[in-house]
Amino acid sequence: MDLKKVALKRPYEVVVLVHPDATLDEQKAVFKKNKATIESFAGSVFNLETWGKRNLANPIGKIRKAYFFHSFFEANTQAIAELERTMRISDKVLRFMHTRLDERVPLSKHLETFKKGLSESALREKEREAKMQARRAAFAAAKSERFE
Repeated sequence: MDLKKVALKRPYEVVVLVHPDATLDEQKAVFKKNKATIESFAGSVFNLETWGKRNLANPIGKIRKAYFFHSFFEANTQAIAELERTMRISDKVLRFMHTRLDERVPLSKHLETFKKGLSESALREKEREAKMQARRAAFAAAKSERFE
């Protein structure tokens, strides 16, 4: 009986923070290399989004900003090990985080859920900002009444 190892492709999500001084060509080179690595292990990239240059919650060294990238892809575990190895070597990659997703749910559904969460978060942030502006306006009105 001949048993062969079957490479199981699993869905993953990754967030990559790239150095703020990296040029557009250097950013593209990082992701072309990652895509080539994924495809060499019989995987495929489903989606790649650029979130642009954003402030970091905590500085990395003296770096306070980074380019944020988010992606969904399918690959086997050897691909993840190779991706992490190459990203650790790269000077342009500040941080990265791979997350294995539920295999029973298609990547399109993961993407839909993720986008819905982002839009809900943005809506909450707008509501919070509107409340703060209303408080500031009320405070300014009360302050001006007191001094009149």
